[in-house]
Order: sequence, then structure tokens, then C-alpha cells
Amino acid sequence: MTVIVRALDRDGPTAAADDAGFAAVRRACVPAMLATPASVAFDRAHAHPDAGYRQLVAETDGEVIGTAQVGIAYDSPEPGQGFANIYVHPERLGRGAGTLLLRTAEEYLADAGVRDVYSWVLDEPANLAFAARHGYRARRGAHFLRLDLAHGTLPPRREPPAGVELVAGSVFADDARPLFALDAETVADEPGDVAAEFSDYEHWLAETWRHPLVSQELTTVALVDGSPAAFSLARTDGAGRYSSNMTGTARAHRGRGLAKLAKNDSLHRARAAGCTEAFTGNDAGNEPMLAINKWFGYEICATEVRHVRTLG
Repeated sequence: MTVIVRALDRDGPTAAADDAGFAAVRRACVPAMLATPASVAFDRAHAHPDAGYRQLVAETDGEVIGTAQVGIAYDSPEPGQGFANIYVHPERLGRGAGTLLLRTAEEYLADAGVRDVYSWVLDEPANLAFAARHGYRARRGAHFLRLDLAHGTLPPRREPPAGVELVAGSVFADDARPLFALDAETVADEPGDVAAEFSDYEHWLAETWRHPLVSQELTTVALVDGSPAAFSLARTDGAGRYSSNMTGTARAHRGRGLAKLAKNDSLHRARAAGCTEAFTGNDAGNEPMLAINKWFGYEICATEVRHVRTLG
């Protein structure tokens, strides 16, 4: 069977099928990363113009068997950095799809002036060997964690301390600037290989806050004296799965347990809304959040290792 790699059809007759195939491969490879045809299309339509974002598919006989997300780390203060995340359906391995996807992605990034290509690789022998063969060096790990909302036991809700109020994210539906400022502060302090700086509110509004997977009702914000101090951003795929996309606390309010308070409230909201399993992700070195998630009952269900290759 011949494998071909091409850009995902944006507006043509196969666009809907491409989006569905792209999402299906992502769910099969990393169930903890929520993906739907609508979210695939949304990510493409709302990518920042400076990101040069591309979605590639590998197909054989009209079937999408592999995907790649490729782009430039435009929001990093250090230029010349990009990413290429490759996934091949576990039942379609050994056909050369991964190699073709990676080669196409690297050629595109090199033409765009990228020097260092970062890639998340599943922490499994075959995947790690593939990365090593193509010149990628392992950097750091990150865990995916799962919580059984249908049958597990959540910690009981507790009354917030004086001066703290828990509200749904939908309170900020009309003006999310306070949440944007909080998200920007927490992202700046998040551990990682590529630093990020949020400065474009309108883009954040379109790409993050209005993303089709984001549930403003299930998102919880902890207010201190009326101002956002901590939050837990919720995503759902409409099929019973919930994901904590980001949980963080403003620097001035850390150490008070506000992130745990917000996340617990969001999980209770999710279970009441009919979600049956919850996912989250943590950098392997982020011990405070790993401890919080263990307290909730999350268990590690998969691990990825960040790799990097310098082109040229």
C-alpha cells in the first residue's frame, strides 16, 4: 500500500472526512488529549498567523492513518524554535507513515527558519527508538493522568475561606480580560523547554476561551476580594470526557490551596453534568500539581517525552 503525506484539506470536498480522520488518530494514540472534528477544524481556522500552523495527514487507500501538528513557537522570546508532533494509528504502524510525516514537517520548518524542532514522543520503546533514529534527543517527560468520575470518589466540596468566592468561568463570558491576565501569568511560570509569553488578548480569546472544547460553565475561577486569583480551565468532548486544560494560581496567592479548591469545584461540576472520566497532564517535574492530582485520585495513564533536534 502506498502512503502519501499531504496537508489536511481545509475547505475542499474531503475536509470533513479529513477532520474526522485526524481526530480519530489522535484519540487512538493519546486518549487523554481530547479531539473532535470540530476542534481540529477550529485549531486550523484560529491558529495565529505567525505560528505558520499546519496539519498534515498520512493516508493510504483514502484512510487517514497518521497525523502531524507542525508550527513555529511564535510566542517564545527566543526565535528559531518550532514543533512537530507526529502520531500514527497503533493499528497502522510499520508502513513508513511516521517517517514521511516527520520528513515533510522538518522540510517545512526549515524553510520557515526554524532551527530547533521540539516533538512530544510517547514513552514506549518503539516510539523512543523512532525518535532516536531520526536524531532527536530526549529532554523531559510529562504525564497524562486519568480519574474515574463515574465510579471514583471525589474529595467533598469545602467552604472557601473568608474573602474567597468560587464562580463559573461563564461569569467572564462578556469580558475575559481578567482571566487572560491570570492565564498569562501562570503560563509564564509553567516549566518547559520553550518559554511562552501571552500578549495578544484577541487571539487568546478566539483560540483559547472560545475554543469548541472549552466549557465555560465547568471552568471554575477562585476570586479573592472579587478578582481572579486561581482557575481550572475545563474542556469536554461531548462524549463524557473532561479535561483540565490548565490549572494555576496568581503568584501573589500561591500556597493557599486555591488551585486545589478551584479544580475540585470544577470536577464536581463535571460529574454533575454527566462526564464519566477526567484527564489532565503534568510536567514530570511539576511536583506540586502531581501531588494535587494524586490527592484527587488521578492515576498516570500515559507518559510522553519531549525531544529536540537541531536542523542543519
